Amino acid sequence: MKSPLIPELYCPFPSRVNKYVNVLEDYATEWVTRFHLVEDESAYRRFLKAKFYLLIAGCYPDCELEELKIANDWLSWQMTWDITCETSELGKQPEKLKALHQRFIEVLNGAELRSDDIPRTRAFHDLRQRILQAKGARTLPYFVSAVNDYLRACTQEAANLKQSAIPDVETYIVLRRLSASGDSYIELIEFIDHLTIPDFVREHNIIKELKLMTNNILAWCNDIFSAPKEIAEGDFHNLVLVLQYQQQIPLEQAFKLAAEMHDREIINLLELEASIPSFGKEVDAEVAKYITGLHSWIRGNLDWSSTTARYHSRESLERQVVAELTVA
Repeated sequence: MKSPLIPELYCPFPSRVNKYVNVLEDYATEWVTRFHLVEDESAYRRFLKAKFYLLIAGCYPDCELEELKIANDWLSWQMTWDITCETSELGKQPEKLKALHQRFIEVLNGAELRSDDIPRTRAFHDLRQRILQAKGARTLPYFVSAVNDYLRACTQEAANLKQSAIPDVETYIVLRRLSASGDSYIELIEFIDHLTIPDFVREHNIIKELKLMTNNILAWCNDIFSAPKEIAEGDFHNLVLVLQYQQQIPLEQAFKLAAEMHDREIINLLELEASIPSFGKEVDAEVAKYITGLHSWIRGNLDWSSTTARYHSRESLERQVVAELTVA
């Protein structure tokens, strides 16, 4: 159950779920186990409880099974890496992370595997090969760039945690767009849904701004629901907590302010969508499907975030509010 302290979020897009969701549930742990992406029983239980496959099934409701599996495996890689960093000292060791990340990207870019590569690196080699086999060569460079941004953000977060350096709101928003890794999943939309988006459309200012706004919406939604987890773990990388700290406001007010930012960004997104120019009949049809893909991610992310066991730690959130009221 969602804590009553977490505001309702505006989302005008319909909920849909991929027809292969049950197949994906059975498949979800296979790849993770094969590449040893969870290191102990506790991490494995956290992975299972989160039900990440439901996020992918809700965010890519129209794609076929093989593409769905690829997206699910990337999500599993990312989320198990997040869990590893959250539950070990690695999350406060930026130099060690930087070295690991460099090798990850080398392999995702096509470097040959070495005998000393860890299983997690080999998982990236597998992902690359399957994307190429599924005719995703055009998407791959964009995907690799987005993954690299995510990994660089992980390193920066580790440096912040090591130094106990809480960023200001503007700096945090930029960092969070990267650390949420929303861009990597948006970059997969064209590949997942078999679209053809010309480069001149991809580089159009409105399309680029819509992608940035979608990233904000995804990140801020996650932050609102994951605040209890971050409070419990002592991690300040969360929009709600950064707002609370920087503006010196009660936690409940920070939640409301974050929700207002989220809802306003969706309204701005819809207004900007109305100004998309025509690129010609065929391209317009592809762009329309791409925009639907953005909407699916916004809705699917909200549905999953509001129900997943990964973010629910209601007691820790309510304890902090009670503490604030007692002090007041």
